Amino acid sequence: MEAREPLRDVRGALRAVLARLREGEPSEGREPFELPRFWDALGQTFQVASQEATKLSLAFSRPPLPSAENCRKLSEDVQNAILAVATVYYWLPKGQGTTLRKMVRDATTEVVEGMIQLTDTILNAPVERLSFSIAWFWDNFWEKSLSQEQLISTGGVWEACEQVSNLPRDNQAAVVSALAASLGVVKDAVEEMEHALVEGQDPYGDIMEDEELGFRGNRDTYWSEADRQLLSSCMGLMKASKACLKKVLAAVKAHGKADSPEHIAQLDDLADIANEISPSVDELALSMYPPVNPLAVRLNAAKLASVLTKVLEIAKTSHVCPPSEEGWVQFLTGAVDHNMNKVKNFTQGQL
Repeated sequence: MEAREPLRDVRGALRAVLARLREGEPSEGREPFELPRFWDALGQTFQVASQEATKLSLAFSRPPLPSAENCRKLSEDVQNAILAVATVYYWLPKGQGTTLRKMVRDATTEVVEGMIQLTDTILNAPVERLSFSIAWFWDNFWEKSLSQEQLISTGGVWEACEQVSNLPRDNQAAVVSALAASLGVVKDAVEEMEHALVEGQDPYGDIMEDEELGFRGNRDTYWSEADRQLLSSCMGLMKASKACLKKVLAAVKAHGKADSPEHIAQLDDLADIANEISPSVDELALSMYPPVNPLAVRLNAAKLASVLTKVLEIAKTSHVCPPSEEGWVQFLTGAVDHNMNKVKNFTQGQL
């Protein structure tokens, strides 16, 4: 039997684990569930997975190659480490929050994917590429070489396993993380569109002139004055999106709690609807580039306004919005309505 044959078997087992993680839902978990114990166990399993990846990579980085029996033992250890990672993830019940669980699942999936990539790299490498000295391995670990793929794959598992220390520890922290990520994307979109809308600027100015046609005189590459009036209201909606995420994020940081099923569910509802803001902003921004189709712009603006209204409504009725926070909710609701009405007025003649 070829020495690496057991590794092929474990690769198939890891792919089955990955498929289950991607497609299935964990059970309600262990009862009684203890969050600190869960994090201790998850950290330990991630550490073991990292160590097994190192052992596997080293075993195929120096002569002689491991025997079939040794490879079988290495493969079993890798498989057991990955099964332990997945098993601990499945301890995490739905009641701890879907936002938190998704982040833990994503981190778990990356570890499994990294280990599959490492086994693929070893299995696909010619035998002669697996026969260099251990001293060379450490001296040249980050240098380009014939074994570059294996080194990168090993480092990929390490990096994935190290993520456990950065994961949010409860659903409140998970929602804060999700909102902050969305806010960053929306900020970038707003800044990009503001830059493109600078008076007199050609939004396609970075595209070179056609060698045959010469100067790009096509008016479809420029905004008309009517376009700019319409897009001004759309920018109002995009800025309201940024302000909405910023305010909701601050409210969740200040008042969000993960101490009861009701509070955890409210945080998840808020994260779920807020997660729709960024793609809605992107769709609106794309429709704003020339040639402008006013009806398409209106449709995308209405979609974004609807998402923002839902976010504000959910925030207002949740525990993250005590009376002290109601002022900005009312203000932003009015801003969304105002800008959407302006979009409707500018596009009324297109209906």
